[in-house]
Amino acid sequence: MHRFLAVAVAVLLAVPLPAAISPASAAPSGSAAPSGPAARAAAPFVHPGVLVSRGQLDVMRQRALAGTQPQKAAYDAMRASSYASLSWTPKPRAVVECGPSSNPNLGCTDERGDAIAAYTHALTWYVTRDERYAKKAIQIMDAWSAVVTDHTGHNAPLQTGWAGAPFSRAGELIKHTYTGSWAQASRFATMLRTVYLPEVVNGRGCTNGNWELIMMDAATGIAVFLDDRASFDKAVGIWRGRVPAYVYQTSDGAMPKAPPNCAKSGSALIDYWQGQSTFTDGLAQETCRDFGHTGWGLEAAAHVAETAHHQGLNLYGEVQKRLTDGFYFHTRLETGASVPSSLCGGSVKLGLGPTTEVVFNHYRNRAGIEMPTTQRYTESKRPAGANYFLAWETLTHANNP
Repeated sequence: MHRFLAVAVAVLLAVPLPAAISPASAAPSGSAAPSGPAARAAAPFVHPGVLVSRGQLDVMRQRALAGTQPQKAAYDAMRASSYASLSWTPKPRAVVECGPSSNPNLGCTDERGDAIAAYTHALTWYVTRDERYAKKAIQIMDAWSAVVTDHTGHNAPLQTGWAGAPFSRAGELIKHTYTGSWAQASRFATMLRTVYLPEVVNGRGCTNGNWELIMMDAATGIAVFLDDRASFDKAVGIWRGRVPAYVYQTSDGAMPKAPPNCAKSGSALIDYWQGQSTFTDGLAQETCRDFGHTGWGLEAAAHVAETAHHQGLNLYGEVQKRLTDGFYFHTRLETGASVPSSLCGGSVKLGLGPTTEVVFNHYRNRAGIEMPTTQRYTESKRPAGANYFLAWETLTHANNP
């Protein structure tokens, strides 16, 4: 039996890539990149290049099939999830209405679940080369592109970001790795261009920062899928303003930076930072709200930087200290450090979640920066699962530069 499994794995690993996804068809992550804004504007986008590169996908596949950890456990968890079921049935609707905390919830949970399921099936296709998974991803994406016209309600921009991010990743993988038929690919592109992108690409100035960062995660992913340089650059510009307004550094001065297009100062800015009036390196705008929303904001910031990295743009370098300090600040408290009385009145709501795999992989494994606290926390959360806009990041990014 063991010999049979070994042979089966060897056969799978030997399956050649389809012609449309041969390594010659796109530069891998980390390859020579255009230099300077003008060169980037003239250069085509690298595909697949939304959150995961071809090189990362190939390493993911090799490790999952060879049983290498932590990818094996992550792959097993993905395959065991309902998101990977070939019986998954999409539940699209024309108008998704989401109020505060998704109340009312008219299609909100269904849309997020379908977006993650589409991405899950796309990843499963890449590992197995079983066309049933590619076709299931296409079925889900086609179901939504056939009917959805709008997102409404208080949470509409956030909901669009939550769903748009994994939808863009799924579409990117299928478009650039599957050689079978996707007859409605252009309709899916139209959906992203006309229903999703307008809702997220202009940002959301005075909301809590996780909103705008998640929106930029979706906007950059959609822009890459659409080969839309103008929207990509616009989203990056908003990200460049929001990250310094989300994670504090002493170099900012006595007070944090205000978000772009949000005129807050003095007591209003302190209120915006959840009443916190003492600021230290790594504190985030939502730290004193709760670590769950803070983790989303930090991870969405890392997602944008990761997609940009695959496109030859080093956003990680621009915010290196902010992001490494931000993740250290919160993982230190998550791993047992005491809460000082000067922070959030001496009490915080923990629950950062599995939000550190992508950023840890970049700074530790690509840049060589030691992050022992973030590493300990990251390893304790493996394998990272899927919810809202996060999915299977141990599988795709653990030790995978």
